[in-house]
Amino acid sequence: MGKRILKSILGRKVGMTQVYEEDGTWVPVTLIQAGPCTVLQVKTEETDGYSAIQVGFDETAKRAKKPQEGLYKKLSVAPVRFVREVPAFHAEPLEAGAKYNLEVFEGVATVDVAGLTKGRGFQGNVRRWGHAIGPKAHGSKSKRNVGSTGMHQDPGRVVKGKKMPGQYGNEKVKVRNLRIVSTDLEKNLLVVKGAIPGPKGGYLVIQESL
Repeated sequence: MGKRILKSILGRKVGMTQVYEEDGTWVPVTLIQAGPCTVLQVKTEETDGYSAIQVGFDETAKRAKKPQEGLYKKLSVAPVRFVREVPAFHAEPLEAGAKYNLEVFEGVATVDVAGLTKGRGFQGNVRRWGHAIGPKAHGSKSKRNVGSTGMHQDPGRVVKGKKMPGQYGNEKVKVRNLRIVSTDLEKNLLVVKGAIPGPKGGYLVIQESL
């Protein structure tokens, strides 16, 4: 049995809303603008040692950087803002310069969505890890402090992995097995149940679930 090739597309988070299903059930959903995507490069086993396609999303009128400008002129396509490499999934190999849209998800029931979470900067333990606060009584000086982090005399150090204040957010997160509620091919709109990482307008990689 051969390895299953999962379909992928790039997109952008539009926002969240709610819908009602036929039985009256209230469902929170996220709207995603998925595609159209432009194939910028095709990688094959013969030339690169693996099979994949480099795709771009969100065409822009701005001038591209010089290393990419020649590629866009060669393919006669507009520059794009978001570029990622995904596994080649088409039965017939795509050519560089070709485009595809949300139609590739026809018959797909669930998807995995990956994106960057909102960056929140340097945060303390209470917000970063959800730790409980200390006593609020008059004179208390440890309401939101980290507290003791040391050890006994042996080993006498802070162990690796200790939950401490630090950078929170701005990390890649993938949410798996989100049910597709509906699709709108004309508007390239994908509606999935639940929340996905990132702010409104954040770029996403959407892939068919295993």
